[in-house]
Amino acid sequence: MITSRPDPSIAVRALKSATPYIRMYKGKVFVIKAGGAVFADRETTRTLIEQVAILHQVGIKTVLVHGGGPQLDGIQAALGVETRMVGGRRVTDQKSIDATAMVLNGLINTRILGICRELEIEAIGISGVAAGLIRAHKRPPVRLTDGSGETVDYGFVGDIDSVDTTAIGKLLDNGLMPVVSPVSADSQGTLLNINADTVAAALGAGLAAEKLVLCTGAAGILERLEDPSSLISYTDLKGLKRLRDRGSLNDGMLPKAAAIENAIRGGVRRVHVISYKSKDSLLAEIFTNEGTGTLVVADLNALSQAEQQGTATPA
Repeated sequence: MITSRPDPSIAVRALKSATPYIRMYKGKVFVIKAGGAVFADRETTRTLIEQVAILHQVGIKTVLVHGGGPQLDGIQAALGVETRMVGGRRVTDQKSIDATAMVLNGLINTRILGICRELEIEAIGISGVAAGLIRAHKRPPVRLTDGSGETVDYGFVGDIDSVDTTAIGKLLDNGLMPVVSPVSADSQGTLLNINADTVAAALGAGLAAEKLVLCTGAAGILERLEDPSSLISYTDLKGLKRLRDRGSLNDGMLPKAAAIENAIRGGVRRVHVISYKSKDSLLAEIFTNEGTGTLVVADLNALSQAEQQGTATPA
């Protein structure tokens, strides 16, 4: 005999609160980027994909872009290939690009698709090479600006020339969810490794996405690197530049900051930086005004006072 039951009013209130957001975002494009740390184990991966599934199921056209840095580090170590990072970006020689394609296009992408099947999401795995999605060129050697005078050859690392989102648009229009590996190629078909944040930003701009969400290990963007409580709830491009100039962005956040700027200048309305470690952080960021991480917009003057206080209707 059942003597007690959960209070249904809690679920009802949550549904009512989310409804305005669902109505506003239905049919819009969101690009979600998740770093390789998210996919360290099946449980963490499933937790994120469950949240992505809800966005997909309520009619938000969702594109998932993934990285795979920790997994690639492990494979390269097993193969005896040294991992070198400069300014948050990976130096990639011939052995490294082979391992990159194997890990990103194979291991990570397929694992994500397996969980999508379990959750009954009709997902399609593709890479930047597919259908001319990302066209790039090999990055020339770069002279570092850190005072060392060193010139770094990043190897098979690409800089994006153009994006053709035709294929992704067709997938989205047919109710499918693209799962994108950032491995891309030049005009000769040479494989190139491109930072996943960079690819996500380019796709967001190419798709005129409503939102770009970067899922990281950090809670968001911090005012002071050493102080986890200094989370910045919202900022704009000027604020982002101020943080960079002041040295408040570490190596891992620098490529993200560049991606955020490129996305917003490319037409993405809002960029969110959230932690995959926080419970239901993606849903809380999208379906509540308070959010969980950092919101970045072109200009804070575009935010109403109510939005800045976390009390406004969705935007």
